[in-house]
Amino acid sequence: MEFEKSWPEFSLNSGQQFTNTSVVIIGAGIGGMCVAIDLIRRNNCRDFVILEQSAGVGGTWHANTYPGCAVDLQSIVYSYSFAPNSNWSRDFPGQKEILSYLTRVAEEYRLYEHIRFCSTAESATWDDELKKWNTSVTVAKGSKDAEAISSYTISSDFFVSAVGQLSQPKWPEIEGLDSFTGKTMHSAAWDWTYDLKDKRIAVVGSGCSAVQIVPEIAKVAMKVTVFQKTPHWIVPRGDYEISNLRKTLYRYFPFWQRYWRRRYVDHNETEYFSNNFADHEENKKLEKVALDMMHEQLPNQPELREKLTPNYPVGCKRVVVSDFFFPALNRPNVQLETRPIHSINDHTVRVLGTSGQAEDADSHYDLIVFATGFRATDFLHPMKIFGRNGRALHEMWKDGARAYQGTCADDMPNFGIILGPNTGLLHNSFILIIEAQSRYINGLIKPVLEARKQGGALSLTPRPEKTEEYNAKVQHRLKDFAVNNSQITNWYKTESGLITNLWPGMVLEFQKLMEKVDYRDYEAEGSSKNIVQKRPLHKVGRVVEEGGLLENLSLANLVVLGTSAIVGGLLVRRLITFA
Repeated sequence: MEFEKSWPEFSLNSGQQFTNTSVVIIGAGIGGMCVAIDLIRRNNCRDFVILEQSAGVGGTWHANTYPGCAVDLQSIVYSYSFAPNSNWSRDFPGQKEILSYLTRVAEEYRLYEHIRFCSTAESATWDDELKKWNTSVTVAKGSKDAEAISSYTISSDFFVSAVGQLSQPKWPEIEGLDSFTGKTMHSAAWDWTYDLKDKRIAVVGSGCSAVQIVPEIAKVAMKVTVFQKTPHWIVPRGDYEISNLRKTLYRYFPFWQRYWRRRYVDHNETEYFSNNFADHEENKKLEKVALDMMHEQLPNQPELREKLTPNYPVGCKRVVVSDFFFPALNRPNVQLETRPIHSINDHTVRVLGTSGQAEDADSHYDLIVFATGFRATDFLHPMKIFGRNGRALHEMWKDGARAYQGTCADDMPNFGIILGPNTGLLHNSFILIIEAQSRYINGLIKPVLEARKQGGALSLTPRPEKTEEYNAKVQHRLKDFAVNNSQITNWYKTESGLITNLWPGMVLEFQKLMEKVDYRDYEAEGSSKNIVQKRPLHKVGRVVEEGGLLENLSLANLVVLGTSAIVGGLLVRRLITFA
């Protein structure tokens, strides 16, 4: 905000500025930050507000702080293309380092002046007459801001949801859960005030979060019992510490980092087949990698390996990445429990025994950790969105979420979703998808901002036939995916079997799909609709993450080039020193 007045700095109509803006963004995680930064970089707009329900930026990396929390993709691709980090400590960094990176990016682009923390968007309602969104906001009780105002409504021309797919923890429905007399916590809401030392701990779940938590808590707990409902395919992480030489090359010769980022993107793209198609030869190779690691890390334990080996092909559930879970199961204080959970009583977890009767899994538990994932198919939950003619988005999506290009919804004018339906990946970085969506959404915002400047109004709503055609193609392609196995449940599909969380192609295909906005795919309404009628096509471009740059050079040539540049730089510096 520019302070042009000496005193008073603000007039009495500043309240209108607080409750009226061009764009409202929900969520200050990776997606919301990306949309905001693109608003600044691509639309030269700082008239926006980010509503964040927590007390800090980072989204899932602010919420998930459990022991061992780390990313399962390489750091060089798990970062913005426009904000490379030359100082990653590891190939697979932990939660604190990722959050530190996101905080630095937020500071660099001055996002904090736009973010309202501890502010939850309860609902958003489209005004058909004014062509505006009215967002109802609740300020968290106990926060300092709540002393002045507990709730308010903010009006905007455009509304963007960037709450992500992994924002609402999923608690299991287990009989007697409320009667447990010990401590319970979800992996997405870790209580660091609780001392784990010498405790008897039950971990419910064996997926991505559990395999990171168990090896860490096993180091201090008296006993850890892992309750596994279904085994997962687990492959090596292969993490390593990034050398100072590589950091130096990244810092002073950015083309090196761009080169290696593209190599990782290309490598991850090749895993599209192994992670998605059960009959593909690459899928069989990945299965062998998983089994080889299991046999190597659990030698002479055939019974344990049998319990840990899935009876479904790789890709039916998310492939888990870990170097430490199997070794943790070798510890004398760690036990794997595969009998189904029956109930929970005042101090223990009861399971179904071989006779079909409930029996105690152990005599006493101090803590139950629920690593049971998120409500991934309940997009935007619990926020309520009401579009044209008062249509409720949660009602429209009750049988499964669907959107145009995973980004815009029917009867929801001037509305964009980051990581909406069918935009998830099993083989590469979500950030590659987020950046493509952010560019596209900013292409939709551009004429709306122009209309606002002219004192007019413009609304853009995807044509229903376009949404129908697009989703028919997506679902047709997904029918051959491994996750479509009717015998296996996973968080990529609804209870009815509709896959709502996966994109059916490679990242490159999605990026090319989103590199232009065709306003003819939208119903334009309002006094300024002539803006898009005159210019029906807007190219937003894409970040080229594959091929190109230095691809014709061999690695050996790159080493010579980089080394020569470093030596040359040092020689020049030495000559200047002695001049």
